Amino acid sequence: MPPTDRPFRFGLQVRGEHRADDLRAVAIAAERAGFDVLSTFDHVGTDWSALPPLSAMAAVTDRIRICPLVLNNDFWHPVHLAREVAAIDHLTDGRFELGVGAGHAHTEYAAIGATFDPPRVRKQRLAEAIEIVRRLLDGEEVSFHGAHYAIERVRTMPSRQAHLPILVGVNGRDALAHAARHADMIGLTMLGKTLPDGNRHEVRWQTARLDAAVAHVAEQSNGRTPELNVLVQRVVITDDRHAAATEIVAGVPSLDVDDALETPFLLLGTHDQIAAQIVAARERWGISYFTVRELDALAPVIERLVR
Repeated sequence: MPPTDRPFRFGLQVRGEHRADDLRAVAIAAERAGFDVLSTFDHVGTDWSALPPLSAMAAVTDRIRICPLVLNNDFWHPVHLAREVAAIDHLTDGRFELGVGAGHAHTEYAAIGATFDPPRVRKQRLAEAIEIVRRLLDGEEVSFHGAHYAIERVRTMPSRQAHLPILVGVNGRDALAHAARHADMIGLTMLGKTLPDGNRHEVRWQTARLDAAVAHVAEQSNGRTPELNVLVQRVVITDDRHAAATEIVAGVPSLDVDDALETPFLLLGTHDQIAAQIVAARERWGISYFTVRELDALAPVIERLVR
């Protein structure tokens, strides 16, 4: 099992801040509230792109780290990605963490005329990219000839950090096994088939499934202990956890109330109850890194857990 005493880390994924001043204000507020990481996301649309806002937010903060959660690997060649990541890491004094995934929004691929390969192929391509980027960021000259990438004697600027952390957001046994061996952090998505709108998914948040996924990571990690992350989908501050869970489950057919109350992908209750839920998730699954989209709702929880 992953360590159950790893220090907590809390991330804030910015969404809906459409002005540069808003981004900067959120970054400052998140640092003051005790968040550890600021994140963006990588989707084709009218929102911010993934990387430039991170640099802007780092420029007005002193401590908080930055991480795209997560880049779509199919939109980034690993050599060009390594160049961008290293540059941002230097410009932000070594505060960058790289988050990358296999891509899932088939509507975005269709919009830009890109081939949407089956999940197995996208995940295999991601695995190759992770190995290439890791070596480039570490300062190696890289030659690589795989099923998806072929590069010859490539060298890029290394990261400022001696070891820039890489988070891989994946599901599936083979992809989790590769992440267990190569990633510093694993984003446990626990999602199923992408629904027709290209954004929503079938969810697989049942606690038994999460037990199995975490056990599989531990089995495949060769003694490594990657940090486990979840992107929390809802934070609901309420005096009635059961009622909140019941309301959510009504729109998620694959989830029952008991699992909704336990899953770390939903944080429900008073601030004290949510703090207890986060501690329980670390004890059961070793999950210590929680990313949310609700700054004000989680700030009092962070205060309870890190004071």
